[in-house]
This record gives sequence, structure tokens and C-alpha cells, in this order.
Amino acid sequence: MANTKGTITAGIGWMLTISILLFWLPVLGPFVAGFVGGKKSGGVVNALVAVFAPALVVAVTLFVIATMLTDAPLIGAVASAGGVVLFVADIGPLLVGAIIGGAFAD
Repeated sequence: MANTKGTITAGIGWMLTISILLFWLPVLGPFVAGFVGGKKSGGVVNALVAVFAPALVVAVTLFVIATMLTDAPLIGAVASAGGVVLFVADIGPLLVGAIIGGAFAD
């Protein structure tokens, strides 16, 4: 039988896709995305990486872009804080769903 253990990349892809499709459900959308992405990741540790790795990449990217546009790191940090607020609002249900989904992975 083939190895059915998921990958972090699969978890990230599923979480991103479902989050975009269910953006209109404030708590349930991120939870479902986290559950499915955690299950596709193949385990709790992979699910946690799948939740936090894209967020870290987005936060650093926002900081770099804002700093390049303003040419001042302090203003770039303040400008990118809006992305951090959106991340914090979305991470709770996504994280809980990912942990539960990762626990149910094959």
C-alpha cells in the first residue's frame, strides 16, 4: 500500500484554499480550513508548521515591502502591523482546527 502520510505543503495548500473559499464564515471557515489542512499534513507537528510557516513568510514579506516603499524600517514595521492584526484574528480557529485535524490524520 502506498504511503498516505501527508506533507506540510499539502496542508498549507488546503488551508489556504479553504480559507479563501470560506472567508465569509468568521470562526467556522478558519476552523474547517485548519481541520482539513491538519489532516492533510499528516500529523500534529506538521499541522503546526503548516499553520505558522506561511504566516511568518507573509509577515516578513509585508515588513520588507512596507520598508522598501517608505525607506524607513520603523515606518515599515508600523505599516505591516495591520497584517499582524489580521493574522491574530484568524489564527485561533485555524490553529485549533489544525491540531484536531492533525490528531485525526492517518
